[in-house]
Amino acid sequence: MQTIQSGYRGLSLIMMLNWDRVLYVATCATALAAGAWIGSL
Repeated sequence: MQTIQSGYRGLSLIMMLNWDRVLYVATCATALAAGAWIGSL
């Protein structure tokens, strides 16, 4: 159980430090999907 908790803490720390990068990738993926959808119309 302690291993799971420490792993979760480590993952949450990585997410807190890299939140802007995750948001950037999600925004790019959404823009590409929207562009593909509009292009298919």
